[in-house]
Amino acid sequence: MNIILSILILGAIILIHELGHFLMAKVCGIGVVEFSLGMGPRLFSVEMGETRYSIKAFPFGGSCAMLGEDEEADEESAFGNKSVWARIAVVAGGPVFNFILAFVLSVIIVGGVGYEPSTVLSVKEGSAAEAAGLKKGDVITSYQGYHIDLGKDLYVYSYMNELKEGDTVNLTVKRDGEKKEISYKADTNVRYLLGCNFTGDDSAPMTVESVMAGMPLEEAGVQAGDVITSINGVRISTSQEYQDYIREHPLDGSPVKITWKHEGLEYDDTITPKEYRTADSGFSYNIYCEKAKGLDVIRYGAVEVKYMIRTTILSLKELCSGKFGLKDLSGPVGVADAIGTTYEESRSEGSVMLWMNLLNMAVLLSANLGVMNLLPFPALDGGRLVFLVIEAIRRKPVNRRIEGTIHFAGLMLLMVLMVVVMYNDIVRIF
Repeated sequence: MNIILSILILGAIILIHELGHFLMAKVCGIGVVEFSLGMGPRLFSVEMGETRYSIKAFPFGGSCAMLGEDEEADEESAFGNKSVWARIAVVAGGPVFNFILAFVLSVIIVGGVGYEPSTVLSVKEGSAAEAAGLKKGDVITSYQGYHIDLGKDLYVYSYMNELKEGDTVNLTVKRDGEKKEISYKADTNVRYLLGCNFTGDDSAPMTVESVMAGMPLEEAGVQAGDVITSINGVRISTSQEYQDYIREHPLDGSPVKITWKHEGLEYDDTITPKEYRTADSGFSYNIYCEKAKGLDVIRYGAVEVKYMIRTTILSLKELCSGKFGLKDLSGPVGVADAIGTTYEESRSEGSVMLWMNLLNMAVLLSANLGVMNLLPFPALDGGRLVFLVIEAIRRKPVNRRIEGTIHFAGLMLLMVLMVVVMYNDIVRIF
């Protein structure tokens, strides 16, 4: 089922992209030789008029092959014989249709489950945020100079630009119809950690799921799968008992005695918790949906697409800066796995939420495809647009042979990147 869903969603998104090229070509009087869904050998095809419509063996990809697109042609309907503005419209048609699809699906989602306003839910008592005048119910419209439309805008920006100790928090909020500027120095949270994560629910034993590198428990020799049985001589039978103990005796940097079981044998050691300092904005904000009414459904449908586009651009920025690497990229295999995970995790929430989550995944992928195709890289739509814009400025085309060579080189690089990304996806999954 997961594979079928992945093929259907990805196939629909690619079909809409190629349909954008196809329809704009027809509007501009450009001949379309073949319109296909998929790649590789043909499984089925039919000719209608001047165009062959095909379904090919591999369900990822598609094409809209136009007359005279990659070679010289004498026919009036050839791609190269049309005005530069007609060709720009055709090349841009694919990404634009992806954004249109994302908008239509977003309107359906907002109409069904609502949107997520960036409302302040609580302000920590005694915090710098409270002293600066931030109040519960304020709607955040800007954070650190980054425009905020939705709660998840703030979440993504904060995730990619982590607040550091000593940073100044700059907010613009809307309160009772008025905008207010709020600025304050972030508070500092000081915690003391032993350095491990635990498995199981509150009633399960304190089984170590993972140990953090360079942290006290690792240095003591605790390993994943070990069970913590006591702390400072107090027996710990469940995770809840550990939480109760820590609540009554917070870690403060003083040495503590830990006892644990490893392969049936019990060990103990006295370790010193490690200080961990983090910046604290002093407020929590909404990431839950509220119902949209009337024209707000269309407005927030557009805002959702804007969010997806901005998130994709932010991710690309982090990739170029080196914060993200190739290991963070996903190709068709990773996308199919993500769709499958979304399906499995949403089944228990009912059919409405299942479809809303799948549609949300489709919005993300469609907007992502639109942005990626507009990148000024050879072989992509954005790369072709660069040459067309140069032609419009120079009023004469770039040498066709040079342009073809550059696009071919770009295509080879993309193929290598796809192989690397697919390998990473397979390693990550299995």
